Amino acid sequence: MRGYFSSDGGKNWDAVDLPLPPPATTNGTDFGSDPGVAFDTRGNVYYSYIVVFFNRFFKSIQGTEMAVAKSSDGGKTWPQVTFFNFNSGTGQFNDKPMIAVDTNPLSPFRDSVYVAWDNASFNAGKSSANNALLFARSTDGGQTFSSPLALNALTGGPNAVIGADPFVGPNGEVYVSWHDIQNNRLMINSSLDGGVMFGQQQSIAQTVVAFDDGIPAMASRRALLYPACDADRSSGANRGTLYCSWMDETATNGTDVFVARSTNRGVSWSAPVRVNDDPTGVRKDQFNQWLSVDPTSGSINLSWNDARNDPADTKTDIFFAQSTNGGASFAPNVKVTTVMTDESAANPNADAGNQYGDYEGIVAFGGIIHPIWTDGRFDGTIDPNTGQLIGEEVFTAAITA
Repeated sequence: MRGYFSSDGGKNWDAVDLPLPPPATTNGTDFGSDPGVAFDTRGNVYYSYIVVFFNRFFKSIQGTEMAVAKSSDGGKTWPQVTFFNFNSGTGQFNDKPMIAVDTNPLSPFRDSVYVAWDNASFNAGKSSANNALLFARSTDGGQTFSSPLALNALTGGPNAVIGADPFVGPNGEVYVSWHDIQNNRLMINSSLDGGVMFGQQQSIAQTVVAFDDGIPAMASRRALLYPACDADRSSGANRGTLYCSWMDETATNGTDVFVARSTNRGVSWSAPVRVNDDPTGVRKDQFNQWLSVDPTSGSINLSWNDARNDPADTKTDIFFAQSTNGGASFAPNVKVTTVMTDESAANPNADAGNQYGDYEGIVAFGGIIHPIWTDGRFDGTIDPNTGQLIGEEVFTAAITA
């Protein structure tokens, strides 16, 4: 795992490696994956990821566990790391975590750290074939984490869940959303006591795509359907409103990005609003979206990969949209990227194993919005400093809206 940090508003970046535990066996090796970051109100940053233990040949999986590291100097060093929920072998597989921190100054759970992930049956052949959407919390600055709670209903037949996204309301309410792929629906559960206990899962929306979607823009991987949610923590008229976004297949447009809102702590949700404003009736895919609500203004901000500018629906840009009316509608979309990326099967230089990223994101604060994404605009070119081929790179931009 790699942690990048900037002290000049994102213009320049440095990076360090995150800690990994010792191998599980002699001559074994570790693999880190699935990064997520969140800050507390005291300037600490927390970095969540999974650790996969392999044998010496990097073939046989010997176990997985969760990891949360902590930095108190803006990401320059990571002297504290906590490993937890070890699963041996391949029977169960910790996968796709996300992290959140309660940053409400008056919350009784201020600076509590929350992590959610799915616990997959790796032997089933894909990470979605699992039975539990898990959640753990830390109240001591990430030194220890609680025993995991299952937030989805585990009775009534098979379960398959993925795409956990924890987020926090304005009074310390804890929410976790995910995709129930067994029943083609986005779900949410909530806690009013800092994550000690959760209620009953609620439905956000039905989905067309069951797990992922094979779109022309991706050479071998498929576009994963997952929720990206946030709460309005501002002092504005929509304080406390929840917003969730996702990608889904449509009858004539390809994949679109949608947002729904809840004004009653997730009990019920509005009809979805289409965020991308490209013409309908022609397949132009939008995917890998993320959402952030500016806590100072309550604006709702999204970024995503978008193929609208390519007649072949394969090359993509990053687009951005904002709503200032509580998610009822979105302003005209804005193209963020200056160069398109081609990660389709038609591009011989594309890295078919590492395409785009379902951990791309966006964060908004004080009217400044930073989307972050990966693209392959330099695929096949030579780095003049190292003489090596350049592959997938990480990018960001600062948007004032």
